[in-house]
Amino acid sequence: MTPIVTDGPIAGMDEYARIPIAFEVRGVLAVELPGRGLGGVTMTERAVDAPWVKDYDAGEERPQRWARRFDVTHWRLFTARMDGELAGGAVVAFNTPGVEMLEGRRDLAVLWDIRVMPSLRGQGVGAALFRAAAAWARGQGCRWLKVETQNVNVGACRFYARMGCELGSIHPFAYPDLPDETQLLWYLDLAAEHPRG
Repeated sequence: MTPIVTDGPIAGMDEYARIPIAFEVRGVLAVELPGRGLGGVTMTERAVDAPWVKDYDAGEERPQRWARRFDVTHWRLFTARMDGELAGGAVVAFNTPGVEMLEGRRDLAVLWDIRVMPSLRGQGVGAALFRAAAAWARGQGCRWLKVETQNVNVGACRFYARMGCELGSIHPFAYPDLPDETQLLWYLDLAAEHPRG
């Protein structure tokens, strides 16, 4: 079954927030910098001793708060449905002063958030949302779509690589409150051909 994806401006986010974003961390991408970085970078997947749940909505960044923190005028909300039921969603940030992830650029959009109902993960919903978000960003004249994740989200890293993204930045010290997590920034070249995902 193919998900039906629609899009529109950011509006009430209560329905969107009903889609859980939590996942179980069973492994991490261990980032190593041989020679303090002069010997390159390696990332090796390693199992964790005790699996745990990572929930991005557990902090202050819940979807309902985004419009209070940022001017979401130029943001876009994507919703995926299967058999009429909510299956997933994504949000793209674009042309928003004060959003550091946008780097002050007009040729860059950020996949701010993407989430799929747990029972539907791995069934093409995320890929459909990602493709729709990339197409919209391309339509705004963007050359790049940027995505942030962490080394604890191995599944997301694999997904972004499958969708044609390349790892552009590794920031081991990005999260002072989460010293065991490394920020990974992925970039999709919107002018290039990409896998179907």
